[in-house]
Amino acid sequence: MVNVMKSIECSVAVVGSGSGGIGAALAASRLGVDTVLIEKESMLGGTSVVAGVSCWEPVAGATGIPYDIYHELVNIPKAVGIYSMGRHCCHPEHNNPPFPGGESLVGDKSYRDTLLRSGTRGLKDDEQLCREQWHGVVFEPEQFDMTVRKMLEDTGRCRIISNNAVVAVNCNNSSEIASVTLADGTVVKAGLWIDNSGALIRFSGAGILIGEDPKSLFNEPGAPDLPKKQLNGATLIFRITTIRMAEIEPRPDYVPASCWWADRFPSMFCVQYPNGDRNCNMLPTMSGKEYIELGETKAYAECVRRVRSFWHYLQSEYPEFRNYRIKHIFERIGVRESFRTVCNYMLNENDLLQGISRQQHSDIIALSDHMMDSHGAQGRKSGELHEPYGVPYRCLIPQGFDNLLVAGRIAGFSSIAASSCRLSRTMMQLGQAAGTAAALAIEKNCLFPEVDIQELRSSLIHQRVQLH
Repeated sequence: MVNVMKSIECSVAVVGSGSGGIGAALAASRLGVDTVLIEKESMLGGTSVVAGVSCWEPVAGATGIPYDIYHELVNIPKAVGIYSMGRHCCHPEHNNPPFPGGESLVGDKSYRDTLLRSGTRGLKDDEQLCREQWHGVVFEPEQFDMTVRKMLEDTGRCRIISNNAVVAVNCNNSSEIASVTLADGTVVKAGLWIDNSGALIRFSGAGILIGEDPKSLFNEPGAPDLPKKQLNGATLIFRITTIRMAEIEPRPDYVPASCWWADRFPSMFCVQYPNGDRNCNMLPTMSGKEYIELGETKAYAECVRRVRSFWHYLQSEYPEFRNYRIKHIFERIGVRESFRTVCNYMLNENDLLQGISRQQHSDIIALSDHMMDSHGAQGRKSGELHEPYGVPYRCLIPQGFDNLLVAGRIAGFSSIAASSCRLSRTMMQLGQAAGTAAALAIEKNCLFPEVDIQELRSSLIHQRVQLH
């Protein structure tokens, strides 16, 4: 019997359904483009669902598709909430009883209240303004997956391929991708491609950067003189739920009681879910460099040990946690940084410091204003920003490629810029711009570098994306 290989053809193929992939697939399919979304996991949402990174931090520019998803979730009981700052270890007068880090509680704020981070001096120096201004979104991962899946299906233009990873890429020439082969042998052919997973970049041989960039590369004032291998920290998030009788959960024999991986146990960012459970985020569980060196399987096993040890420490030292038990340790590690693609423009620290009022780019397609944030990469540049900054479209175009865009943490950022620009909703905005660019490229019969920037910006503004 002859084994016939399955083949799928489409106008645009999006690889990876993380935040950038969701934004790209939704934007393209809503604009009438025949779209295929390829995802190696069973659920859509990337780290937001499989790694439990289901808290959208405050950030400027998170309009458009992020708001559309929130608008759908808010109609589902206890699926989403707006959180505000509770106790924090930086604020002794607001930390009684003492809390091992930062606590965020669901309250009565609106989505609009989550759209600004910049303009403060930080938690220690500007407590009142931070408490007034910093609010975020927390959601149930399963509801997020189901909601996004329905939104894509409702367009009638998006086919979703789950549980299937890209294992090979076929290029027509050095500048154009023609097709990919999936793990089950399926061949997907498309005229235009958007990479959110990094698979297309890795298999196609595009230029990448890893670790801290030297000052000579982008002339960044906060960059080191020499390149470093440090990466932003990684976290294995766990979820806790209340119990009737207070107790300290038994510590497994294979887990030491002491913190063997650092001088002391880390602090924790703890966000209340709408149903009262807590999302617990160690800051961090593991350095990014160690995660890369160990590999996913060994790193995950080690992080589980650290979570169990950390939980024993919390229950022993902070009695309130004896009223909780671990409900779930998420299936994947939340990775904040891996590699970055060499693109036609590389967003860098100078853009962040200039802000939107002084940047000289005509092709800005998204805004952000999260702080430069190292999460355990000691010695790295960090700090709050004075105003939002813009991300140029050229940051989505890999050097030397005509029919490929990148949307996500792998886009064209310096190491310092990536530490700020990496938030989920910002990545979703990059994806929305990429999907819109694909629709325009098809309409005008052109390739990605030839897309009319003003038409792209006008279309995004029409989709309620904030660009000013």
